[in-house]
Amino acid sequence: MQTISFPLFTPSNPLSHSPLQNFSTARRTTSFRLSATESAALASTSTIAVDNSDDADSTAFVIRARNRIGLLQVITRVFKVLGLRIDRATVQFDGDFFVKRFFVTDSHGNKIDDSESLERIKRALAEAVGDGAGAGAGEETVSVSGRGIVVRRPGLAEAVGERGAKAERMFSLMDGFLKNDPLSLQKDILNHVEYTVARSRFSFDDFEAYQALSHSVRDRLIERWHDTHIYVKRTKPKRLYFLSLEFLMGRSLSNSVINLGIQDQYAEALNQLGFEFEVLAEQEGDAALGNGGLARLSACQMDSLATLDYPAWGYGLRYEYGLFRQVIVDGFQHEQPDYWLNFGNPWEIERIHVTYEVKFYGTVEEVDMNGEKHKVWVPGETVEAVAYDNPIPGYGTRNTINLRLWAAKPSNQFDLEAYNTGDYINSVVNRQRAETISNVLYPDDRSHQGKELRLKQQYFFVSASLQDIIRRFKEAHSNFDELPDKVALHLNDTHPSLSIAEIMRILVDEEHLGWNKAWDIACKVFSFTTHTVVAEGLEKIPVDLLGSLLPRHLQILYEINFNFMEELKKRIGLDYNRLSRMSIVEEGAVKNIRMANLSIVCSHTVNGVSKLHLDTLKMRTFKDFYELWPEKFQFKTNGVTQRRWIVVSNPSLCALISKWLGTEAWIRNADLLTGLRDHVDNTDFHQEWRMVKKVNKMRLAEYIEAMSGVKVSLDAMFDVQVKRIHEYKRQLLNILGIIHRYDCIKNMDKNDRKKVVPRVCIIGGKAAPGYEIAKKIIKLCHAVAEKINNDTDIGDLLKLVFIPDYNVSVAELVIPGADLSQHLSTAGHEASGTGSMKFLMNGCLLLATADGSTVEIIEEMGLDNLFLFGAKVQEVAELREKGPTLKVPLQFARVLRMVRDGYFGHKDYFKSLCDTVEIGNDFYLLGHDFGSYLEAQAAADKAFVEPEKWMRMSILSVAGSGRFSSDRTIQEYAERTWKIDPCRCPL
Repeated sequence: MQTISFPLFTPSNPLSHSPLQNFSTARRTTSFRLSATESAALASTSTIAVDNSDDADSTAFVIRARNRIGLLQVITRVFKVLGLRIDRATVQFDGDFFVKRFFVTDSHGNKIDDSESLERIKRALAEAVGDGAGAGAGEETVSVSGRGIVVRRPGLAEAVGERGAKAERMFSLMDGFLKNDPLSLQKDILNHVEYTVARSRFSFDDFEAYQALSHSVRDRLIERWHDTHIYVKRTKPKRLYFLSLEFLMGRSLSNSVINLGIQDQYAEALNQLGFEFEVLAEQEGDAALGNGGLARLSACQMDSLATLDYPAWGYGLRYEYGLFRQVIVDGFQHEQPDYWLNFGNPWEIERIHVTYEVKFYGTVEEVDMNGEKHKVWVPGETVEAVAYDNPIPGYGTRNTINLRLWAAKPSNQFDLEAYNTGDYINSVVNRQRAETISNVLYPDDRSHQGKELRLKQQYFFVSASLQDIIRRFKEAHSNFDELPDKVALHLNDTHPSLSIAEIMRILVDEEHLGWNKAWDIACKVFSFTTHTVVAEGLEKIPVDLLGSLLPRHLQILYEINFNFMEELKKRIGLDYNRLSRMSIVEEGAVKNIRMANLSIVCSHTVNGVSKLHLDTLKMRTFKDFYELWPEKFQFKTNGVTQRRWIVVSNPSLCALISKWLGTEAWIRNADLLTGLRDHVDNTDFHQEWRMVKKVNKMRLAEYIEAMSGVKVSLDAMFDVQVKRIHEYKRQLLNILGIIHRYDCIKNMDKNDRKKVVPRVCIIGGKAAPGYEIAKKIIKLCHAVAEKINNDTDIGDLLKLVFIPDYNVSVAELVIPGADLSQHLSTAGHEASGTGSMKFLMNGCLLLATADGSTVEIIEEMGLDNLFLFGAKVQEVAELREKGPTLKVPLQFARVLRMVRDGYFGHKDYFKSLCDTVEIGNDFYLLGHDFGSYLEAQAAADKAFVEPEKWMRMSILSVAGSGRFSSDRTIQEYAERTWKIDPCRCPL
């Protein structure tokens, strides 16, 4: 038996960069021999014991484990994370095992006597050390240390001979992780400049510096990413697979370095190289792989899943062109392709070895197998799905999860017939056609070709994802009865709902399970969130199209529906009207598959996205299904991540909140924001709050001037409405209100004008390419802006600005600078509305209808802290029935007449727009709500001229926003719907 003594820290020791350098301990060297008890304890597994008897001044932790490279770093990191100090340490080797004894004190230098604390420390050590017992020879396992550093265990080192020597050499070369001190970061950045970007380190510009910087950050993400996946694979928890056709991720650089906890180190490193982090961050383009709230919600939920340590994967499509780029020419919207991949995407990893065949068209044949009839799909076209992985880091944790996006590539199958007949051109065209599947987000589906491409996208996405999920399940399990205990599949709206037919096809046709058993499994793994409010907006797929493109799936859907209808008849009898409404197959001139009905029938849980939304689903949209299965229906109010919408987008507010709360813990636990209420009347806090808002308004004002040439006053109220342009979101109501304000100012004398609260009205958003009314709203906004902004009588009292090509990055600039945010949807039309939550988190006051999540915001904030107007949900239907008899204010008639008479030009062009809100046609009740809207605007003016009152309301907005964090949303989903537990990668 060999006894070794060693120093804990020496300048030449590899541990000189370890956490031990922070310990205030003397360098000591100690040796010891095992006691008889310890020698007897030498077994085949690791053990951790506590000895409080030998040393009066410290507690001894005795750790016996198999010897592995880097294990000392793992153990010392655990002690540091727990706030403990190592006084000295000893080690003794015995064959493949060692016994290490650490003499430890608490942060005050005292011995640890508390039994609960000792048990907690032992559990942490056991988690970090592990014993590798589950890993067989030749397997690689990992142990996680941090700052975060992960040390690779030489799992192959137990092999003998030459192979063992090679494995040991490999692990010794990679024993340790990338360092995060400024010098190391600089070296990594310059290495990427030279070897990744292929530029001279003596001559590179901002964009090349951004590319090198991003790759260096990605290197650190990959370290954590590997550790997370290997740890999850080893522990085998139930995993969530989040299926969404849209992810509006925005930029990744700032979010990644903040979640990694190394933003300051990177800023210092870049500054010494002559670059500014903020300037390089601006070089990144937006990953616009989605449109509006649903897509941005998906991105927030991925961030929360990682932060809360849930074992989850996201699946989506890697669109070649994201949501179109909006260009404004003479006030008209024009769409241009968003070439977001033109300059590469440093955050993704192409997995050329992770590919799956996806089939289309063809026929279904019936074959005899072992005396039983089985369906076999013979496809007419095959394409390849190639995986692109995007690491998503959590905050305050090592966990880094994966967003896997699929790109379509031509099949490897060679078109021999075409080549043999000399039809080379047609062969190439057919192969290139495959790539169009993942080319465009939201293809125009007004034509048959557009509808077919949209359906191809949906099936391509779900087929590749499910093949990947089933492959991963089968690697660790041989019995599909275990699938519901290990896999949760979540449908984010109906876009992925073909997953239901696809998993039935896989289980029945490929895995040869019986229909009933396969259906039972499917009903246990799927959950569904709908973002739709009105039944007219629910997705339907024409049967003819589905039968042509996916013939086997149509057969499966018919069988699902037949079984459901037979069961339903037993429950409700022969109520044919209700049976017709609930059928998955819609009869009519055009026969359709109702995807929402399919999702409800198969899912164990159906989720609304706000309390009001659930009420709408139960009472109207899915009333029949709710009466059949009330236990299926739940709601989880949507949320947004405070890490993106405060920490990244508003760093000055982040610092102020942390200062006054005395902690940064709110970044992981947004409920702590309620602590700001304790300081709501503090004048010093008010002053600092006011300065933060002023700085953010300055940034926004500079952007507005650079973008539009309009110079705005910082003393004005910045009044913002930014969201997708749609009639129900009522940007037209906002514009008509601005016209009324302009008309009033024009008719005031000079003395009255001095009493006017100056406003900068900011509108932004995109109209769908085929949505003519929405495009006319954008044109009207520009026409009104041209009149107001060039009127010398008005000056700084009123400005109107339209922000083109609104996206996540622009939102990160606009939202922190806003004083007032408008959310004007007709009550009952917004499912949730996460935009209001982002403004709330940034201290912006809301002017809103009682719609979607605003109802819950009112519950949290109180009516005194926002400006409410408009008809309530229960009043809307009755008001619509009144139609032509509905009275509207004279002010509304006047401003509408100004537009109709050509006061802002383009008289004929705006005629059809004005017709949509005339009495009798005003479906979204702009006329009815106009008077109430003006009253709410007047209340906002009155509050704004009382700075202390406005500051108080602003602070209370942030203090009440914690409830609307996506962390809370995800935790509710995990506990109530997915039934998954956190799986925290150990430090």
